[in-house]
Amino acid sequence: QVQLVESGGGLVQTGGSLRLSCAASGRTVYAMGWFRQAPGKERESIATISYYGTTTYYAASVKGRFTISRDNAKNTVYLQMNSLNPEDTAVYYCAAGSLNSRPDEYDYWGQGTQVTVSS
Repeated sequence: QVQLVESGGGLVQTGGSLRLSCAASGRTVYAMGWFRQAPGKERESIATISYYGTTTYYAASVKGRFTISRDNAKNTVYLQMNSLNPEDTAVYYCAAGSLNSRPDEYDYWGQGTQVTVSS
């Protein structure tokens, strides 16, 4: 069984940066990714990364601004968020699944961390 805990959320101004962390405990996880959900919006996948970090995916809304990375020795995934704008305000969740699982197949979810971008 795996538990995921996000951290690093907070309040920033437009144009600011933030780095989110997600620590996994229990056993090694493989595919990992970040999701977000804004008030009144559907949860969306914004970034995923394969076990060895050779394959990454970014949603068009964050591509070029966000960077996903992982440290398998620490069983942790990160999300570096730059050039933030108010549209990025949401609860951010990390999730994990089997080696070749798609984001909709991820089995484990964190509790989420709030990111608020003010103008």
